[in-house]
Amino acid sequence: MSITMTGEVQLPSSREVVWARLNDPAVLRACIPGCEELNMTEDNTFEAVARMKVGPISARFKGRVALCDLDPPNSYKISGAGQGGLAGFAKGDATVALFDRDGGTLLSYNIEAQIGGKLAQLGQRLINGTAKKLADEFFAKLTEAMK
Repeated sequence: MSITMTGEVQLPSSREVVWARLNDPAVLRACIPGCEELNMTEDNTFEAVARMKVGPISARFKGRVALCDLDPPNSYKISGAGQGGLAGFAKGDATVALFDRDGGTLLSYNIEAQIGGKLAQLGQRLINGTAKKLADEFFAKLTEAMK
């Protein structure tokens, strides 16, 4: 099943500060919903463990995330893949761009992902709703981290 999501979030900090926070494993660990571990394995590559609940399915996903196409402090691409055991898998890419706006930074994102296994059987509406909820939670925590 494919998922696409786009959005924009206004953050109360300069592009340089937002960029630094988006590249800080401790900040990301605190902002990613359900994140249990996020460890840098080499430059711009992380191993992650996150516990997720989608409808009736709970799973602990283990995966790898890489940052590429870096253009500091303007944009990058995040590519990742994770396995959740019997629940299934998720993999995808997100492009993130930062723009000066209203005394802060406008973060624009575009996500394209694939999920499979039991998760894909839950239906597009439930998956999209959960993805939107997780994105909103991440950006709320990131906004707090900017203060």
